[in-house]
Amino acid sequence: MTSKNKSFVADLAAGMEPTATTPVDRPGRLGVGVLGSRTNRLADLASGAVVDIPQELVDPARCRIWERHNRDYAALNEERCADLIETIVAQGKQEFPAIVRRVTGDPDHDYEVISGARRHWTVSWLRANNYPDIRYLIEIRSLTDEQAFRVSDLENRAREDLTDVERARDYLKALDFYYSGKQKAMAQRLNQSEAWLSRYLDLARLPNELMIAFPDPFELKISHVGTLKPILKPEDSRTRVFAEAARLAKSRADGATNIPATVPDILRALVAAAERKTKAADKAAPKKTGSTERIFLSGAGMPLLRIDKKDKRGVSVTLFPKSGGSRAEAEVAMQELLDQHWPK
Repeated sequence: MTSKNKSFVADLAAGMEPTATTPVDRPGRLGVGVLGSRTNRLADLASGAVVDIPQELVDPARCRIWERHNRDYAALNEERCADLIETIVAQGKQEFPAIVRRVTGDPDHDYEVISGARRHWTVSWLRANNYPDIRYLIEIRSLTDEQAFRVSDLENRAREDLTDVERARDYLKALDFYYSGKQKAMAQRLNQSEAWLSRYLDLARLPNELMIAFPDPFELKISHVGTLKPILKPEDSRTRVFAEAARLAKSRADGATNIPATVPDILRALVAAAERKTKAADKAAPKKTGSTERIFLSGAGMPLLRIDKKDKRGVSVTLFPKSGGSRAEAEVAMQELLDQHWPK
């Protein structure tokens, strides 16, 4: 055995089995260079100072997506992954590894993707679209389901490409899966406040009858919960909000262009619907000032015009041309108003 190999084995043994005697500082010939780096690395691994996590380049087809992954894989498309496609093509490879764990008893897959579904979709798409040599970079770990959830959440929390809705739905599922419905325990494990977690859970609990109002529900954020949650509490308000959401969804499906399209505009329409009085309550109701008010509604329940004031001198009226009602309905309402206050 050469003197270099003897020194290498001695240093490795010393790192793995420290003696009880006081170590003596002595210069080592292998402190610098490739062999010295290798010696130090092996000693660190043996002592547990570092953990060697293997990485591999694999065919993405051999990886399945974890069924509890926080990414809505079915919602991924070329547009949502455009930035990642461009980056991988420019680099010629995937820069950051996905986190996976090994699976057994599945002849079609070797790994399960814990974090990295968007990278998986992108590499799969590139391999099918003129880049067959691109491979999926993975980092293999041994994780329980609860650990997998927290690892996935931690990695994706700072990513802008994961929507608040996806994250919220993942938290709602995890609440029962791992924490027996105990919100406080879950917040502690995530190292977040209960109030922070509560906002995400409220977003995930928004009913589908409301979500259909939005062309892309994934554009909703937790900041919108403060607007939506209060208008769903009173039953009569919730009924009107659901009716407005259904109207918006139907109008959009029918190709209408004069309806709210952005999230802020849709929120305003839903709030307006929640605050709108029912037809029974729209009958003249006395105000504190002694005047009366009445709102004429369209067949879809949209406001057409409102009597703001009625006295001996006349009637004050406000028109709502942008509320969603038609001109024809407004003309009928106006004719009814004229017949009441200006007989033929």
